[in-house]
Amino acid sequence: MIPLWIPEVEAKVRSEAKNLDQQSRSKEVKYCRSCVVSNQRPRIVFDKTGLCSACLYADWKNNGIPWDERHDKLVSLLSKHRRKSGYDVIVPCSGGKDSAYVAHILKHKYNMHPLCVKFAPFMYTDIGRRNWENFQQAGFDCLELFPEGLTHRRLARLCFEYLGDPFQPFAYGQLAFPMKMAERYGIGLVMYGENGEAEYGGDPTANDRPCWDTSDWERIYVKGSGVERVWEIGKSLGVLQDSPSEAYIFPNREHEKAEFHWLGYYLKWHPQSNYYYSSEHTGFSANPERSVGTYSKYASLDDKMDGLHYYMAYVKFGIGRCTSDAAHEIRDSDITREEGVALVRRYDGEYPEKYLSECLDYLGMDEDHLATVINRFRPDNIWENLGEDGWRLKNGIWKKVLSEAA
Repeated sequence: MIPLWIPEVEAKVRSEAKNLDQQSRSKEVKYCRSCVVSNQRPRIVFDKTGLCSACLYADWKNNGIPWDERHDKLVSLLSKHRRKSGYDVIVPCSGGKDSAYVAHILKHKYNMHPLCVKFAPFMYTDIGRRNWENFQQAGFDCLELFPEGLTHRRLARLCFEYLGDPFQPFAYGQLAFPMKMAERYGIGLVMYGENGEAEYGGDPTANDRPCWDTSDWERIYVKGSGVERVWEIGKSLGVLQDSPSEAYIFPNREHEKAEFHWLGYYLKWHPQSNYYYSSEHTGFSANPERSVGTYSKYASLDDKMDGLHYYMAYVKFGIGRCTSDAAHEIRDSDITREEGVALVRRYDGEYPEKYLSECLDYLGMDEDHLATVINRFRPDNIWENLGEDGWRLKNGIWKKVLSEAA
């Protein structure tokens, strides 16, 4: 496939996304004084004392949220939707630790009848396929949608070129498909896992709400560019025709009858506990080796595109996969901040060599063009160009910690 990049189009896309988000990140990189995340994470908020919104939420989660009252609300919600027969809740499910926990606890603790739906990964890993099959065999009815392959690949390439993330078409489908299946089967409740903006750092305005409104999805989940905008670019370049598949289009709230909720609003969310729970009850297995770019072995295992997706976050924000993992494990008191800093220094930003050849083939590009795309998304306030020696992160958190110690 020939290069698809047109500078003027990319500038317009970025401008539209920024206007929709209505927040520009500070040029000065600052780190949370409690975890390892920086103020470069999209939509994150720091208070006057230097705590990030995710750490503030973690403190409230541990010390302020009345979980007994939240549980009573969950019981009432499920009672409203529970049926004597047939499905009564949609669980968007990958077979991973978190969605497996949601489906299993709804079925076996709360006597719900879930239909588990999955928007397929770009390219299954062996461990991802095995965990999905184990989950099905643990006693769940499942639907999986594989979108039309050629179009999906072209969307991934367009999203990589213009948004800096080939993962975006998956995000479209992951949000749209469960809601469409709720409508198709007349099911009134869709139960996702956690509010990622609250748990990991982002817009805090829904921290005390059970869900985002559909009108917020484009701003929060898809970088300000819904599939219609990317499709418009593809049509102008002659690589897409007609209109987007229904698989990618968010539901219209005016006509949407299903309720969208996070289980993490009602039950205290702890990813490591979810791992142990799903391992015991649904046959979930961690990778025998750590994931590229981090130390963990149990999260986001099913797609060969994961490594490139997380690496692009490192390129755009200076926040790699290890930073994300360490930050939430610090908040959950699973590791100390000192351990987190050491892990980030060791693993963050590791180049995604594993599965890279398959990703390049999927996207229709070579390594030279991959490097060109990657380097277009490096902000000047985060990266220093060393010429033949490559690029260097200007303000790694370990530098901050060492300077403070001195």
